[in-house]
Amino acid sequence: MKNRTNEELLAFIEKAVAGDKKSLETVILSVQDLVFNLSLRMLGTFPDAEDATQDILLKIITHLSSFKGESAFSTWVFCIASNHLKNYQKHMFAKFPLSFEFYGDDIKNGKIDDVPDLTQNVEKSILAEELKLSCTNVMLQCLDTESRCIFILGTMFKVDSRIAGDILNITPQAYRQRLSRIRRKMAEFLTEYCGEYGNGTCRCANRVNYAVQNHRISPAQLAFTTAVPTETMVDVKEAMEDIDDLSQKFSFYKTYQSPESLKEFIQKFLDGASFSIVRNA
Repeated sequence: MKNRTNEELLAFIEKAVAGDKKSLETVILSVQDLVFNLSLRMLGTFPDAEDATQDILLKIITHLSSFKGESAFSTWVFCIASNHLKNYQKHMFAKFPLSFEFYGDDIKNGKIDDVPDLTQNVEKSILAEELKLSCTNVMLQCLDTESRCIFILGTMFKVDSRIAGDILNITPQAYRQRLSRIRRKMAEFLTEYCGEYGNGTCRCANRVNYAVQNHRISPAQLAFTTAVPTETMVDVKEAMEDIDDLSQKFSFYKTYQSPESLKEFIQKFLDGASFSIVRNA
């Protein structure tokens, strides 16, 4: 999807609000990958991220007329998406919350040597990569919702502290301080336990069968390693604040294109009666 300037998007938004379906499609396609990747990191799984992204895109569509161009469109989208995701309770980890204590105990005490070969003829290196990406994503669920959002905006999307402060309704200084503390916490945990990026004993290749047994990955459904990568980072023109880089060496966050089913959902919405209701609201 072509990256568009804020000025170009404003022109499309004006036409979309006036009822032009093609312009609305252009606007939504310009942010759907951003929303999906934010949802994936906030919620932990592809199915939950897809469901939440549908909800958020509908909110963007139905509130599009309220966007007045006083900020970048991506900032406005981040505000809607972040507020929705911080209050989202329908995802798996809302029912089964995680903690760093649980993760650490599982690494130390999990009986990884007692599990038979469950790779189902899938190369172990592929499953190890799937586990690494899944583990990094799911590990974010050990943070409380607000901290998770701060970490994702600052580490993955590299959002400027002034913009992030506006999104989260806190001061830029408070955002920088909290981001620094959260990044340190993540880095300390990974340094202690992770053998891939830190000094720990946990290595993905050694835990593949254990992860399959505990339904953390599935050889039949490789969500992360088969997802199509994309470039979703937000282009922030203002200078980034100087923040400690304790956790930067652990930043192996890939970004992904939205699933085809999500694109089909948008197309069906635009082609259906619901679009007429929104357009005439």
